Amino acid sequence: MTVTDPIADMLVRIKNANMRRHPTVDVPYSKMKEKIIEILLREGYIAKYEVIGEIPQKYIRVYLKYKGKTPVIQDVKRVSKPGRRYYVNKEEIPRVLGGLGIAILSTSKGIMTDKEARLLGIGGELICMVW
Repeated sequence: MTVTDPIADMLVRIKNANMRRHPTVDVPYSKMKEKIIEILLREGYIAKYEVIGEIPQKYIRVYLKYKGKTPVIQDVKRVSKPGRRYYVNKEEIPRVLGGLGIAILSTSKGIMTDKEARLLGIGGELICMVW
């Protein structure tokens, strides 16, 4: 079976594992997924991650983070989809839950958070929102 939207697949795997209180979740590897997971780590949404295996069976093991029994990641929303790309300029970058969450964008300077994109004064493709 081929996945038509690998980023959405990764986000749903993380969300589902969080709801079931799993300590880890494995995601098929891609450079873009690794960059998004790096941002989640940097922003404190996951405990850590590691890249395991060699191509073609390379994958990323994500260690989920909890406060007591409550998952740190409350929800994840995929915005830009393969059938409907969603681009924003620097003025249109959304504030997720009034700044409590993050938006992840793919810009000309790489994949970054909404805060970093605002600082650089650039827009891009709005990949997802996490809170």
